[in-house]
Amino acid sequence: MDTTRLQGKHVMITGAARGMGAAIAEHYAAQGAKICVADVNLEGCHEVVARIKASGGEAIAAKVDVTKRDQVKAAVEATAKAFGSINVMLNNAGVNKPLMFLDITEENWQQIMDINALGTLIGMQEAAKQMIKQGKQTEPYKIINVGSILSRQAFDDVVPYACSKHAVLAMINGGAKALAAENITVNGYGPGVVRTELWEQLDKDLVAIGKFEKEGQSMDQLAEDMILLKRYSYPEDVVGTASFLASGESDYMTGQLIMIDGGMIMQ
Repeated sequence: MDTTRLQGKHVMITGAARGMGAAIAEHYAAQGAKICVADVNLEGCHEVVARIKASGGEAIAAKVDVTKRDQVKAAVEATAKAFGSINVMLNNAGVNKPLMFLDITEENWQQIMDINALGTLIGMQEAAKQMIKQGKQTEPYKIINVGSILSRQAFDDVVPYACSKHAVLAMINGGAKALAAENITVNGYGPGVVRTELWEQLDKDLVAIGKFEKEGQSMDQLAEDMILLKRYSYPEDVVGTASFLASGESDYMTGQLIMIDGGMIMQ
């Protein structure tokens, strides 16, 4: 691993207390980035920060509900204060709660859309405002949003989630156009089936609504039926692309969503 690839990158990552967010925070730090680990789960943030520091990295923790603009703004400002600036924002926080189409409730819809879509918008806006305030730099500032295979299609049991991730793609496209003149690029990556705590809960929920008969079946069946590489993924399969998007290697990219799904979606 190149321990200097992300040197000089000062990054805030939402939803970073566990799962993909935590894995990416540690991977970024190992490549020289300084990280604000942000999440509603402050205890989990401190655990990630402790692991980063134990490995020689630099990180701070921030308790953030991404639907609360004041909390997001405060964490962005804390990142800039701690490290001298913020030049990368990774909007990773997200939730899912599957329900069959006719069973979707207003509460289900609102929770998913608020965290996944509104939370991403607020994160983009507050990071961009701080970046603009800091002034233009030689290399572009970077906003990275986490999409999904469901940014490009939908299934009957996760329609609100698919809508929220379609919204994330729209914000990548629209944000790239809005912020290009400020030397801010906006890109994202779209995971498929990733074995994290989120998916393990999702697997249980899919059994509960009758989509699958037993726990573990969803990941195995999707791998067999839909994934060309015939296996589901782990956070380690995602961190490389996430690092590329934070690095100088992606400076001439904006408005793009890169799929990391083992061949589920053909663009």
